[in-house]
Amino acid sequence: MKDNVSNLISAALESMSCDDMLGDAPLPTPQIEHTKDERHGDLASNIAMVLAKAAKKAPRDIAAIIIERLPENTVIERCEIAGPGFINFFLSQSTNLAVIEDALTQGATFGTNNDGGGKPVQVEFVSANPTGPLHVGHGRGAAIGDSLCRLLEASGWQVQREFYYNDAGQQINNLAASVKARLDDKTPDADDWPADGYQGEYIIDVANAFREGATVVAADRTVQASANIRVLDEIKDFAVAWLRREQDEDLKAFGVDFDRYFLESSLYDSDEVEHVVDVLKQHGQTYEKDGALWLRTTEHGDDKDRVMIKREGGYTYFVSDVAYHKNKWDRGFTRVINEQGADHHSTITRVRAGLQGLQSGIPEGWPEYVLHQMVTVMRDGSEVKLSKRAGSYLTLRDLIDWVGQDATRFFLSARAATSQLTFDIDLALSKSNENPVYYIQYAHARICSVMDKAKIEMPNWDVSDGLHNLEQLTEQEELRLALTLSKYSEVVRSATQKLEPHLIANYLKELAADFHSFYNAHKMMDDDRTLATARLALAGASQIVIANGLTLLGVSAPRAM
Repeated sequence: MKDNVSNLISAALESMSCDDMLGDAPLPTPQIEHTKDERHGDLASNIAMVLAKAAKKAPRDIAAIIIERLPENTVIERCEIAGPGFINFFLSQSTNLAVIEDALTQGATFGTNNDGGGKPVQVEFVSANPTGPLHVGHGRGAAIGDSLCRLLEASGWQVQREFYYNDAGQQINNLAASVKARLDDKTPDADDWPADGYQGEYIIDVANAFREGATVVAADRTVQASANIRVLDEIKDFAVAWLRREQDEDLKAFGVDFDRYFLESSLYDSDEVEHVVDVLKQHGQTYEKDGALWLRTTEHGDDKDRVMIKREGGYTYFVSDVAYHKNKWDRGFTRVINEQGADHHSTITRVRAGLQGLQSGIPEGWPEYVLHQMVTVMRDGSEVKLSKRAGSYLTLRDLIDWVGQDATRFFLSARAATSQLTFDIDLALSKSNENPVYYIQYAHARICSVMDKAKIEMPNWDVSDGLHNLEQLTEQEELRLALTLSKYSEVVRSATQKLEPHLIANYLKELAADFHSFYNAHKMMDDDRTLATARLALAGASQIVIANGLTLLGVSAPRAM
């Protein structure tokens, strides 16, 4: 609808330009917004105020000329000039209702587009260290990241989902030392327990499995425990594989799959990290100071230069990140999106600086980042912080076990990633209008029930029958619901462009509210069969849009509740 109105305004501006009414300024693209109050129309534009200076006329006068010059059309019923020069557009009934046929005809593809043109995009998300179960922060990353992938696919992108395992470094050494301590029958309160050791009960499980010579089948490898508790490297390999498998199982329970798992250790095994450092040296991007090797990150926008190789030896953690992203670029991913926790904010500038220092054609601002804030979990009015299994944090599996996959996914993606999130367990479990996922799913189930009843009462009925009777839909609740349906494609495009899946969640809450209002105000199976079929068509279109929107969030659309 916005595009239609924008095109009509552009045609009016072309006409005015031909009559030399707008000066020499280039014609702007009209900006169209939905009105907040339906008394002010369906859509509004400030185009007259934008043109006022160039045209040397009062905005209201320009608005009047634009309205006069609009081409004949069946889209706009009438226009009004408001305030200093806004143009409010009241759409025709047929325009508002056209979405019903589009949704019923297109079904599961309604709302999709081909903005991506089949181009590849890689989305990296979750990327947890394989040192313990996934925590709720990883869960938020999984929900947002997977929804981003679904949005991109719905917009014509060829998406690869990637999980980056940090299976190298001191944290992995701490994991191995923790398992070794349990194998030696030590407990976390022992004086010689590893200083940064992991204390959760899962370490006991790993140690027992290693002692028993268990076999672990992970995503890309099979590891059998040697049961030799004196070989730390073998303990390390087994522990990493064990925890990778556990994380994979948690993600499967969450409905999240990956196309590729990438190991940090492979960057060292293939000498890619060393090669990146050599190239940066060759391009004069490094210098030595105080016995360490530094990267000139200030030349690329950082507030200070960063150490690459420490005085005592060993790479700092961001060096492998530079090598990893160079690897992504070499694989042909000219667009890469990283969904990570807000604690990664400090690494963005230095990773991009390292990539620019390579002088390999990687554009500035690559890759893109979506950073999510922390999650606070509340239950019975108190914050829940600890999981017995994890020892020091609440796990994603805890949330799934408490409220189920659907509620967990919806709640974790229902707010902007930049906002801190409070996850209320009691709300997620409630069967009330205050629980948004229940409210939305109930709207879908309610429509399915109506459709089943219609098939019984009208044996030869088909939901498309009502398309011939849409002029019967004249009530306020009917037209409001149709207008909300017409926003769906626009919301999908906006959520994809902004990388903000919470916009889909917000839209679905609005749509569910409008459907429930329509349902409560009017009889669906009216005695007038002509009106009944029209309302059923409107309900059928609502069912399709609710299901499509929930799919983008990885949430089911149940037929009964």
